[in-house]
Order: sequence, then structure tokens, then C-alpha cells
Amino acid sequence: MGLTPTRKIAIGATLAATLAALAGVSIATASSSSAATGCGVLFDDFNYSSRTDAALSQRGWSIRSQAGGPGVSGASWLADNVSFPTVDGQKVAQLKAVTNGTAGGTSHAEFSQSNRRFFEGTYLARIKFSDAPASGTDGDHINQTFYTISPLAAPMDPNYSEMDFSEYLPNGGWGEAGPINYQTTWYTYVADPWYADNQHSQQAKSINGWHDVMATVSGGHVKYYIDGALVGDHSGKVYPRQNMSIDFNQWFIDLAGHSSGTSTYLESIDYLYHAKKQVLTPAQATTVINNYRSSGTTHTDSVVSANDCDPGTPPNQPTTPPNQPTTPPPASGATMLQSNFSGRCIDIPNGVPTAGSVLQQWDCNGTDAQKWAFQSDGTLRAMGKCMDPAGGALANGTPIQLADCNGNAVQRFTLTAARTLQNVSSGRCVDIKDWNGSNGAKLQLWDCAGTSNQIWGKL
Repeated sequence: MGLTPTRKIAIGATLAATLAALAGVSIATASSSSAATGCGVLFDDFNYSSRTDAALSQRGWSIRSQAGGPGVSGASWLADNVSFPTVDGQKVAQLKAVTNGTAGGTSHAEFSQSNRRFFEGTYLARIKFSDAPASGTDGDHINQTFYTISPLAAPMDPNYSEMDFSEYLPNGGWGEAGPINYQTTWYTYVADPWYADNQHSQQAKSINGWHDVMATVSGGHVKYYIDGALVGDHSGKVYPRQNMSIDFNQWFIDLAGHSSGTSTYLESIDYLYHAKKQVLTPAQATTVINNYRSSGTTHTDSVVSANDCDPGTPPNQPTTPPNQPTTPPPASGATMLQSNFSGRCIDIPNGVPTAGSVLQQWDCNGTDAQKWAFQSDGTLRAMGKCMDPAGGALANGTPIQLADCNGNAVQRFTLTAARTLQNVSSGRCVDIKDWNGSNGAKLQLWDCAGTSNQIWGKL
């Protein structure tokens, strides 16, 4: 929110034809069936007259003015610290942070697409970072950010989701020297006493000036890019589990780096682009932006809240020929999954791949009914069907069944480093129900506890 990799205070935070088709889709509530509606795109060139422009709120933007963390305790978050000037020939959203070395003389800025409807897909913003203040003495521990975030329902909330695409500390902070830039993907945290559970990447170099900050979120992996170069690939339990807002902010970590006078720092955002559930290459994303600008489009937003939508075909990608079957994505190799508790394997009852059959454990026998393949789209497949939480439910006790592979995000599972088989959407684990070690014992979703009836090994 940046929150940090190690120590942070919690915040209470196709081209033209394809895109034109997507742009005609209105924002919708959750659909009742998988692949029922387009997922949509968001592009904003920040062509606004001022922070009081009525189009801002109409288009879902909010500017923070409430006190609180992160950053310097007692500092303010000022709406007037967000403006829309022309910088280097382009209209931008600009965030200002000011300090005179005291909490009362310190102010931060935050600008958010606060309707939480952002999850998988491609994110891209062109941002101008600053190594030095626009005025005043240098050295402050300033954090210049671009991120997505969901609320933390309670300490150690297992559904908490946050992706920090960039947290740039030109003068360092959190015990690290600057300049340094972080990408962090969060599982959860506790504010007091501080405990963080996340993965992070870092680049100990200056990124002063304009840079393309991009991420793709798909198939259990969050991949981060700076100017088209891959700088981080995070996976496992940190993969987001619920919809998030999109946020930019600029704030002071502390006042320890301030020397004298009043210092003003600026962070500028040229544009924001998001294609929900579409994975674009950096080159494809740049082409999309160029097409928008050449056509005079300064804003479009058709992003839906539902995640069971059909994203369509990404730019420059071939479509499946009509009346041809869809080929499953390549597998990482079929394997039996053996329980640490019982020594038995995950099994399709009677070896018949019937959609709706609740999966069970059975003596490991090497049949196709026990050979599971982890696919590149995050699904876990056997005998041509997918492992699935029954009814798309994500609560404790949901039966684990066999189902037709339908592209629904809830069908993604990952085998973690701790050997738990985790449902990505819920954060819960595949569990042998009632600690039953016998043949035929059923499988269910349950809170991950690291117990032996939740531990699985490849065989």
C-alpha cells in the first residue's frame, strides 16, 4: 500500500476491435454461471481538470482525506495533495507529499479506484518516480507506490490480498539503504506485534524518471515487470484470494531522514490500464495503449466485479477455430498425490470420471483415476476433468469433487512448499474429512492447519 516486505504499519488500503467490443460491456454484478459475461478493460489517461472534476467520482476514483496509517503517525492525508497537471507534455495524476520534519507539518497523498473488482489479468501504469524532492532538502524516507489491496478482516486474515507492483524508496527506509524498489505479494499480516507473511522481490537501483510498471496475475503466478523486464514471479499461498481496489499513494515512512526546512516530493502517473483475466505481454500492452491514444480515447471502463467471466482473446493471440475442441493447457506431468496421514492417494471413485463425484482417498494403485496433472492455468486435472470445490463454494466443509473444466477461478489448486494442496481462490486446503484413514474417505476444503490429513506428496 504500500505495505512493506519487512516492516509496515497496516492501513485501515487487442487491439482496437477487441477493446472496442469489451468497452461496450457495462459493469455488472456477479454472474450465476461461469464464462457468462465479458471481463472488461479499464484505461484512464487522467485527462481531468482538477481533483474536483465530477468525472473522477463518476468513474470510481476517490481521493483520501482520512487520517491514519501507513506512514508517519499524526501526519495528514490531504485531498489537495492530488492534482492533474500537464507533465512532460501529458496530462497526469500527480501525488504530492510534504514534510518539515514534524508530524504536524507532514502530509501524504492517496488516489484509489476503490470499487473492489480487480483480481486476475494484466495491470500497467506509467509512473514518474523521483529521486529528489521538487523543492527543499533531500534525504527523506519517502515511499512512492502502485498497488492493489483488500481489507484485512482480522489479524492473520487468510483471505487478505495485496499486490505491491512498485514501492520505490529513493532514500531507503525500513533499515535498507536507497535507492531500492520492492514488489511484494501478501498472504496476511498482524499489525501489533508486527508479523508479515509475504513474498517480495527488490531492485537496489535508481528508477528515477518515467517507467512502465506492469504485472500479470494468472494461473497461480503474479509476475512483475519494470519496462518490460521480468523482476519478480511470486506464487503459492500469496496468490490473491479476493477482489481488490487499485491504489496509488506517496507517504513518508518516518521522519528520520529529514534534515531541515520543508521538502516536497512528487509522483506522477501518466495512465492506468487493466485487462481483467487477460494476460498480455509488455509489447501487447504497449500496443493497446498506443491504439487508445491514437484514437483519442482518454477513458474507458467495462471491468466487471464477477470473476466467472469470459475474458475473450488477448491482443494478437489466435482464436480457437470454430467447432474445434479446446485443447487443455500443457501439464507439468501426471502424478499420484499421496496422503501423509493415511498413505493413500487422491482417487476418482470407481475410476469413472463423472462430473459431481466427490473425490476420495484409496490405496495407491497407479491407475488413471489417481494420476493428476497440474496445468499451466492452475487447474488440477485427471481423466479429462478438473478438481473442483462443489458448487463453487469456498467455505470449510465444501466437498472436493470432479467437474468439467470450465475456466472458473475456483478450480485452481497449488501444491505449496509445505505440501498442502491449497485452493487458490479460498486459501483453504484439501483435507481428509473427519481424519478417516480408510479407503473411501471423502475430501473437503478446510482451513489450512498443516496437519497430516492435509499433507500430500507426489508419488
